[in-house]
Amino acid sequence: MVEAVLGDITLERVDAIVNAANQYLAGGGGVDGAIHRAAGVDALQAACRKFGGCPPGHAITTPGFGLAAPWIIHTVGPIWQGGTQDEAETLASCYRTSLAEADRIEATSIAFPAISTGVYGYPTHLAASIAVSTVHDTPTQVELIRFVVFDSDTLALYQTLL
Repeated sequence: MVEAVLGDITLERVDAIVNAANQYLAGGGGVDGAIHRAAGVDALQAACRKFGGCPPGHAITTPGFGLAAPWIIHTVGPIWQGGTQDEAETLASCYRTSLAEADRIEATSIAFPAISTGVYGYPTHLAASIAVSTVHDTPTQVELIRFVVFDSDTLALYQTLL
């Protein structure tokens, strides 16, 4: 089942939430900062430091620490550069590698934010289309894929695409 909801991803009761991380896995603004604060900054940053970063389009997994979700899958989306720097493939890879990580940890439910649409500037309508098509086309054991968005316009967009 694939669905979209309005809400706060840090409150999701799923097996894994996806963090729209930066390459350094250091926490930041937006969803990344909110997840770090909700999970516990010190514990999460210590777990992330062990990886030494994460390149765009890839994903790594840490415990959820203070979150309801037992796992956090960190993925680094592309910075929008007009669509000329392979951004679409990198963004699709974020969803594929996150689902692969979910399979690896035997998660059956996962919540995604709108990766790269915040400070990374990816146009929301393009990012949502890539997100929905990629999760539909990616084989996975995950039974529930939830897109968690924070405004009604983005929710309407995802619901139309679904």
